[in-house]
Amino acid sequence: MLVFWKEKLVLLSVPKTGTTAIEAALKSKASMIISDPPELKHAPVYRYNRFFRPMFEKACKAEMETFAMMREPISWLGSWFKYRQRPFLDGQPKSTAGMSFDDFVLAYMKGDKPPFANVGSQVRFLEPRPNGTKVDHLFRYEDNAGWSRFLKQRLDTDVEFDRLNVSSTEKLILSPNVEDRFRRKMSDEFDLWNNIPIRAQ
Repeated sequence: MLVFWKEKLVLLSVPKTGTTAIEAALKSKASMIISDPPELKHAPVYRYNRFFRPMFEKACKAEMETFAMMREPISWLGSWFKYRQRPFLDGQPKSTAGMSFDDFVLAYMKGDKPPFANVGSQVRFLEPRPNGTKVDHLFRYEDNAGWSRFLKQRLDTDVEFDRLNVSSTEKLILSPNVEDRFRRKMSDEFDLWNNIPIRAQ
């Protein structure tokens, strides 16, 4: 999470949406950098609403706007799958080494997810709160031109965003049957992503 006090903007870091690169590029302009622990670095809307928003509004008398990105759901799961194949997780319950992408997605759809597939939900992360707290500026991760232009204009900077913490480029294969089941079971994830306008033009 990055806080830009002067610009009244908070960047919420949805995991696996390139926020490491954004934070690296913009940290010199940020008033507050929250990089640890992960529960705060990747604070979802409900946690931001509970802890950070009251601090800004009550203690600092400021109303902040929020920014976040959402990744296409299959691509997002694919990034988690590749990340958890890395050698440093070998032998641990969170490792996906030796597993097919089909098996990973099937495990993710279970009610009681095994540790390797317990990676959260973008919809849950971004869910607006009953008091109206929500993501004010939501972009598709894939809309690089749109979100980068917004940040450069809003923060009055011409920085370039390099790709960091990138998973392998190995193409993942999801069988049509499993993909169909995933799209039906997690339709809310696809509905939200599909309804985010592309602002690249």
